[in-house]
Amino acid sequence: MQKVNRRSAVALGLAAASAAVVKPAIAQTPGATETSPFPGVVIRSYGEEPSLIPGFKTVTLRDVILQPGAKTREGTEMMNAMVCHIAEGELRIVQDGKTITGKKNYVWTCNKGTKEHVANDSNAVAIMRITDLKA
Repeated sequence: MQKVNRRSAVALGLAAASAAVVKPAIAQTPGATETSPFPGVVIRSYGEEPSLIPGFKTVTLRDVILQPGAKTREGTEMMNAMVCHIAEGELRIVQDGKTITGKKNYVWTCNKGTKEHVANDSNAVAIMRITDLKA
């Protein structure tokens, strides 16, 4: 049997206490609003804030969540500049007639007037995060 001194007892007690306090992280979406413009597509919007980027008054953040087989409307014209990022999954991106396959963490941009749509051809949910840059 091993001797337990005061220092090791305190260390053991602190380790046990910290393990008891740890809780699993839960994704929170306070203040988010959700819409479903197309079958299998949910848009979760997080609000609007003033921009410090010259030429843009405000920025917004939204997630477009696409179930397997879902797609957005073809040839949709972008209403403002934006930065898009695939947070999960894989998407087929058709931008001004050119097709790109974007995997997780792929980033691209759109300008006002760009025609684009995306489709989830995979068997897993895909999430596209969009930062809208509004003039």
